[in-house]
Amino acid sequence: MDLLELKDISKTYGQLNALRNVDLTVRKGEWLAIMGPSGSGKTTMMNIIGCMDKPSTGSVFLDGVDISRESARGLTTIRRDKIGLIFQQFHLVNYLTALENVMVAQFYHSLPDEKEALEALERVGLASRARHLPSQLSGGEQQRVCIARALINYPMLILADEPTGNLDEANERIVIDIFKKLHAEGSTIIVVTHDPEVAEDAQRTVVLEHGRIARIIE
Repeated sequence: MDLLELKDISKTYGQLNALRNVDLTVRKGEWLAIMGPSGSGKTTMMNIIGCMDKPSTGSVFLDGVDISRESARGLTTIRRDKIGLIFQQFHLVNYLTALENVMVAQFYHSLPDEKEALEALERVGLASRARHLPSQLSGGEQQRVCIARALINYPMLILADEPTGNLDEANERIVIDIFKKLHAEGSTIIVVTHDPEVAEDAQRTVVLEHGRIARIIE
């Protein structure tokens, strides 16, 4: 069953055509990688899928709902309830502990629950670091806090933008192994990356060039 469908999506910024007539479907439980050179449209596609932007033309269906017709408030609600976002820059609140950073995501969704937040940190191997501030964590540990934060509200789609871009090889492998575990548990994952080694773990790789899908690697 398809979880996500992009139908004839285009996005323009003034005279710039960031995406051109893109068609793509993502099945429930699939792990998809999106690759392409700088300026190929990767970030624009992520922003549209992640409800942070709307296409100029075309439709985006998430779990059967056309989210491209939603208001800004509606997109915020969908993003909060259905999408777990992971960024290259960690975006952690520097005066909150790892546990509290995870609980912030709960606060905007429903009610903070310390036990659930600790369980989310346990899933990424950081329960023992729950009371540490971001400044007391390594880059790899901070990214794992971000993954726990993305998981805490049980999203139907995990969307990661260059999640290993700021990590060394050892921490990159830890993060990819977490994604492998999540995928094995049934999570739908989309990873935007420039790294072929990250993409090779996905089931399919979409390669963008000049705002179009140049090829799909199965």
